[in-house]
Amino acid sequence: MNDEKELAQRNNHFIIAAHMTPERKHKIETVLLNRQSNLALVMENVHDHHNISAVMRTSDAVGIQDIYVLNSKIPKHVYFGVKSSSSAAKWLTVHHFDDTDKCFEQLRKKYTKIYATHLGEHAQSVFDINFTESIALVFGNEHEGVTKESIALSDGCFTIPQVGMIQSLNISVACAITIYEAYRQKKIAGHYDQSSIVYPEAAQLEQLWGMKNR
Repeated sequence: MNDEKELAQRNNHFIIAAHMTPERKHKIETVLLNRQSNLALVMENVHDHHNISAVMRTSDAVGIQDIYVLNSKIPKHVYFGVKSSSSAAKWLTVHHFDDTDKCFEQLRKKYTKIYATHLGEHAQSVFDINFTESIALVFGNEHEGVTKESIALSDGCFTIPQVGMIQSLNISVACAITIYEAYRQKKIAGHYDQSSIVYPEAAQLEQLWGMKNR
């Protein structure tokens, strides 16, 4: 049965690759050139799938490929497998964890700095972070924010400056502001130029997205 499933998947890749237009191929190649291997997002115990979808769409828009979903207090989400045309999940690499220590252990292997969103005494403004470094950003859920465990394992915390009565933003909004500041800095630094470091798993993504036959 597994052999039949694998054969069907391979045949599907042949069909997709054979019918891919030059414009579609060029689009995929351009997207891969702009993927940022040194920037990632962590969503910790985020409940609302609308927020998750919004975060993923924004991540795709600025060239973030890797999303880490840490569910240490809630069950694993089931809707990441949905491959609808409106879903960004099919274009992203989603890493699932239910253990905080293991998640941060993996993050440390790939990223130099880890920052968590938290309104604390020593938190810095998001606009003071150097996003040209290798960074993973941790966003907490809609009610409790980032857990104490994740804050303790992070290199620091950051906030988005606000002057209103309510000192909080929806996670999808906070994420959008943060990663577009990252985009701004990285764009100025030339991280989106053709000479940027190629996303390490670009070849695998080309296969997954139907550009190359297995």
